[in-house]
Amino acid sequence: MSSSRQKDVREEKDSLGTVFVPRNRLWGAQTQRSLENFPIGTEQLSRDMIFALGVIKVVAAEVNRSYGLLDDSRAEAMVMAGEEVMEGRWDSEFPLKVWQTGSGTQSNMNANEVIAHRANQLLAEQGKSDLKVHPNDHVNLSQSSNDSFPTAMHLATLKYWQEQLFPSLLQLEQSLENKSKQFSELIKIGRTHTMDATPLTLGQEFSGYTAQIAFAKRRLDEAQAELFELAQGATAVGTGLNSPEGFSKAFADRCAERLGWPLRPARNPFAAIAGHEALLQASSALRGLATSLYKIGNDIRLLASGPRCGLGELSLPANEPGSSIMPGKVNPTQIEALTMVCAQVMGLDAACSFAASQGQFELNAFKPLLVHNVGQASRLLADAIESFRIRCLDGLDANEQRLKQLTEDSLMLVTALSPHIGYDKAAQIAKHAHEHQLSLRQAALELGGLSTEQFDQYVQPKTMIKPFKPAESSST
Repeated sequence: MSSSRQKDVREEKDSLGTVFVPRNRLWGAQTQRSLENFPIGTEQLSRDMIFALGVIKVVAAEVNRSYGLLDDSRAEAMVMAGEEVMEGRWDSEFPLKVWQTGSGTQSNMNANEVIAHRANQLLAEQGKSDLKVHPNDHVNLSQSSNDSFPTAMHLATLKYWQEQLFPSLLQLEQSLENKSKQFSELIKIGRTHTMDATPLTLGQEFSGYTAQIAFAKRRLDEAQAELFELAQGATAVGTGLNSPEGFSKAFADRCAERLGWPLRPARNPFAAIAGHEALLQASSALRGLATSLYKIGNDIRLLASGPRCGLGELSLPANEPGSSIMPGKVNPTQIEALTMVCAQVMGLDAACSFAASQGQFELNAFKPLLVHNVGQASRLLADAIESFRIRCLDGLDANEQRLKQLTEDSLMLVTALSPHIGYDKAAQIAKHAHEHQLSLRQAALELGGLSTEQFDQYVQPKTMIKPFKPAESSST
């Protein structure tokens, strides 16, 4: 090796031998090997996963110290280094790709090596260079990648949901509720099978969207409750080998104190590392949210179609020119972005379903894919929801004239006549009106059996948006 090359690198050793690592980097041999052996794609672990790995190493150091397994000096240096990782100070020291070993071992070792190296720097600054922190013997003490990585998977998902996804969902639900109230008096024609149906209010239509989002949020809440269970303490195969008795509970309790979440040890440590039903349920709940968002977005897109040659019941905010050739065109671009995200989330969930099935014997070996897909789905949905709410939903207006026109033109108002003249006669009136391009009133009067006064009394859209009140029967 040339002298100039020697200045740029340092020697690191692991169980396979010597590896050359860039001198200015905190990572060690196993991280370097992963960089060289897995040059696949561009996807890397998220900031939330780096945060979660930092949390795990800090809490493990504190618990190991409480058991007397770590001396105070090493433990304090490791905690300081781990907290720096949590804060994002060393994000550039986590360069590994998602597409690595299926257990996430190399990313766990990345965290161990960075924290060990940084802890040794801190000890040297304190004049304690004789003390050395080892990535395996000290930072990974009482742990395995097989329980640390799935614990990080849960913590990373919880962090993003708490800080981003749930707040965006709550704001979306509130915006939909506001629209439901704003549109509560606007009567429009309903549609089933995409065909004309009976009237409802635009507010009632939007109340359905609000309820769909509330349902999706409940499913996410249920999934979140399962993510509070942590695999830490299971070590290699679930038995807890090389960890002290009670470690899993002590770890969960101390982690809960740090993060403020009701964390607890996994009910079954073997399932926690061999299967990932909690992450799969999280993915499924995200897919359910995407399904509801797709329906809501597509409804709004169709209701706003036009503005003159479509339904035109809603008016979209004009955020940007919609066409490079057609002047004045406004397109439902926010809805297109939202629904593309929904399609992507559905695909990510399909991959998660397969990945969660790959738990051969005591270990699932698709862990990086699972947490990457759940994280990406969460981020895409939170971002798309926020953009859709701000740039489309909140600025949405109703075209009241168009709503009234389409309601009055609908043949399905004839449904109000059925209780008075029977289904068959009402159907005859609707068919006659359609075939002869007549209004319902004109068709009813031509066919006879109803007076103008009776028709106007029975066919009133404002009385058709709720159940009728039956007359009280008198007892004899």
